[in-house]
Amino acid sequence: MQALIQLALDFFGGPDPVAPPERKPQPPEGIPAPAQRRQRAETPPAPALPLSEVFQPGTWHHPRANRLVKLPGCDVAYEFKRGKRRTIGLRVTGEGLSVSAPRWTPVGEVEALLQSKSAWVLDKLQSARHRAGELAQARPVWADGAELDYLGQRVRLVLDPSHSFTQAGAVLDPPAEQAGGGAPMAQLRLGLAHSASEAQIRDAAQAWLMRQAKRVFTERLEHFAPQVGVRHKSLRLSSAGTRWGSASVDGSIRLNWRLIHLGMELVDYVVVHELSHLRHMDHSPQFWAVVAGVMPDHAARRLALKRAPVPLKE
Repeated sequence: MQALIQLALDFFGGPDPVAPPERKPQPPEGIPAPAQRRQRAETPPAPALPLSEVFQPGTWHHPRANRLVKLPGCDVAYEFKRGKRRTIGLRVTGEGLSVSAPRWTPVGEVEALLQSKSAWVLDKLQSARHRAGELAQARPVWADGAELDYLGQRVRLVLDPSHSFTQAGAVLDPPAEQAGGGAPMAQLRLGLAHSASEAQIRDAAQAWLMRQAKRVFTERLEHFAPQVGVRHKSLRLSSAGTRWGSASVDGSIRLNWRLIHLGMELVDYVVVHELSHLRHMDHSPQFWAVVAGVMPDHAARRLALKRAPVPLKE
């Protein structure tokens, strides 16, 4: 048991133990020192315990899990669904692993696929957990003096009960020097009392952000539509939890209003992406050729969009 505890302590780190002063060993009476060393060398060491017996395996649990699979060193409780599809689909989100399979596929075949893809599954789960942590840190705190991103720039919320802002709802002041000597930062003044609740502050700030989103997105659609060679019919703001935008064959465009938190280069990427769908309603090579014709660096922007720490749900 002492060896087991020491293994755990060594594994998790910590200061090195201080060895006691070395004392020269005295051989037992009647046994010379060389024979004693030889006897100890011939004694085999105790076998090391496998880590699976020392540490409990990690567990990933989807909130709607209905099946459990034991992957190497890890238990994964996943959501399993059947539907009208031809192949087995694996999807990893911040909630965990979801598996969709055709109605006729045996469960054994599904779990055999999970075993063969175990490295991919565990890597994606770890990435999703890390991503969820980033999004939690990026989620705004709705209070006087809190900060949020507007078109890629930090903005401080300021409650200003002396103004009602009945026409605009809020006013964005240009960056000014900070009292504490920090970098200049724009201020979004809201006509609310200092006793306003978190929900009131959130609703007022988001209403202003949505108005700006409508204005900015409309301008960018009108700018890029001629370059893509299409005409869009309408723009609607979306609050989707998993998508930045969508396009319909009738020419209507939906863009997630939370794009307004990001820099203009990422807003433009989503605008061009959705306008290009009015040429090709898929992600075929022809579609990407249209995107590249307008935005040659679209791949870098797409990667930056995936890494942007902006929660789609708040």
